[in-house]
Amino acid sequence: MSDEDMLSAPEPDEIGEGELTTIGDALPSGVRKGAVMDVNIDVVAVLGTAELVVSQILQLGRGAVVELGRTMGEPVELKCENQVVARGEVVVIEDKLGIQLTDVIRGG
Repeated sequence: MSDEDMLSAPEPDEIGEGELTTIGDALPSGVRKGAVMDVNIDVVAVLGTAELVVSQILQLGRGAVVELGRTMGEPVELKCENQVVARGEVVVIEDKLGIQLTDVIRGG
């Protein structure tokens, strides 16, 4: 799958005035240069979390349901290197899941 297949940008009229339009916009300009741009980073979409005790985990089996601490319609977090970089909504693209970004988080 090419980068173009995996990524798409919003239409200009969908972006609010003064909002960050890309995750790269949240970085200082010096960070966007050099060989670091070719480094692979795992991106994780966090649908929700749950805290279970070991005895509960040991009882999990096929068909078990683990309730996550997130409600329907609540944005999911997109993390890179365990840092939240964006939030968005789960979307279906043909037969795959994706995240449509609704909020880009400004780096600290």
